[in-house]
Amino acid sequence: MRAELLKGFEVEMFTGRPNGTVVGCSTAAAAALPGVVTEPDQRNLEYITPPEADYGRQLCHLLKPRQQLRQWLHQRGLTLLPGSTLSLGDSRSFQRSDPQNPYHSFIEQSYGTRVVTASVHINLGLNSPEEIFAACRLLRCEAALLLALSASSPFLDGQVSGAHSQRWLQFPLTPALVPLFRDHGHYIAWMEEQLAAGSMRNVRHLWSSVRPNGNDRPHDLNRVELRICDLVTDPIQLLAITAYAELRLLQLLDHGGHDPLTASSLSLERLEALADANDRAAAQASLEAPLHHWANGEQLSARHWLEAQLQQLSNWAGPGELHDRLQPLGQLLAEGNQAMIWLARHRAGESIGELLSSGAAAMEAQELDLVSKLCADSAGSLG
Repeated sequence: MRAELLKGFEVEMFTGRPNGTVVGCSTAAAAALPGVVTEPDQRNLEYITPPEADYGRQLCHLLKPRQQLRQWLHQRGLTLLPGSTLSLGDSRSFQRSDPQNPYHSFIEQSYGTRVVTASVHINLGLNSPEEIFAACRLLRCEAALLLALSASSPFLDGQVSGAHSQRWLQFPLTPALVPLFRDHGHYIAWMEEQLAAGSMRNVRHLWSSVRPNGNDRPHDLNRVELRICDLVTDPIQLLAITAYAELRLLQLLDHGGHDPLTASSLSLERLEALADANDRAAAQASLEAPLHHWANGEQLSARHWLEAQLQQLSNWAGPGELHDRLQPLGQLLAEGNQAMIWLARHRAGESIGELLSSGAAAMEAQELDLVSKLCADSAGSLG
């Protein structure tokens, strides 16, 4: 098996009061704290971890900026909130972080608060365009599984939305139809067509479940970016989901039998439609969603597909770091993802505010515990 891949995270989070009420402060936070980035709406913000192959060091990269941000927020009576939508509202109004930014004006006028969500983007480094586009094809066809594991947005505006990932259902995928790219040349030509037609405003305006990424898109690429996951506040679960995605890519690179371009009985056009339909189904019902496998179109639940994949990946990887990192997913499958746990507790009588408040407190307590145990220095690890 090849060495572990470089990986990094783009983490978007909501800020607010300990009672779960969202309060925007990203402009001030970004001005005060290096590494904090604004989003068009000031109620959520982002921080980015550096590329790092080692999971223990990447864990510290996830935690340390969050600790610095928390200290700044605490001075203002604020905290970080779990969830990937405006769970307690208000989605009727857009709260600009930079009223003078013309791109933010375009976002607000075009999409409104559909884009006001929190998520985590997982970037995995690869060495060549051939690897990158094979990875994009595989992850695009299995993105629904990653959403099923990470779903954490069952609420909007103080109401149960009816979906496990309201975020993914409301977010404006752009352009509406994105192909499974055959190769780098196909991607470059398609991007140039979209920019010329105005369906994309710039090279960053490709909002899909998975996309190629790099320093000079569409030409200079060095990674694949998985964009479908809801916010995963538990960093141990996030690293487990990342290890799952990384192992799938290592399998793909080890032997090409997992590339949908050559390993599926379906055409690329049917695979595109199947992948998008699977994503919508996973957004609706996450682990219980009926999905269709890209290899042959056969139906199975997200849970059963994941259970089979995890068993196969554990056997293939054998003892070692990546195998160990997968272990929290067994508990996640048994207990449910964040959305499922919240919905069960809500049905039992807890209010949405109570769920967000207890979730924010639990997130902070877990971070403090992990930092004290694992991140005494930059090389801290899970052992």
